[in-house]
Amino acid sequence: MTQQDIKNGKGLSIVSYLGIIGIIIAYFINNNKRNPFVYFNIRQSLGLWVMFHLFAFVASAFDSWMVTLAFYLCFSILIIYALTNVANGKAQTVPLVGDFFQRIFSSVSQ
Repeated sequence: MTQQDIKNGKGLSIVSYLGIIGIIIAYFINNNKRNPFVYFNIRQSLGLWVMFHLFAFVASAFDSWMVTLAFYLCFSILIIYALTNVANGKAQTVPLVGDFFQRIFSSVSQ
């Protein structure tokens, strides 16, 4: 991944963190360009949003505002961390789960 890839892929990488629709938009626009920085961030974003929906289902079972608040706070921190890395031009995985996301969604870049 070159600096030119990072520079050209920042916009689509940010779009990929705007939810499932953002992931789909970034994926299809990047299909022609094949930018590895965008694919890296699509895999991270896809993992975060899948994790969000799975854990939201679990957190809703507790029916507690403290659990819900902790869930949203944790997810918000991870998204802000990822967006900060994109803005700074770093291809750095999200703590704890980022490497796992890169492995399980490795087919996204093909």
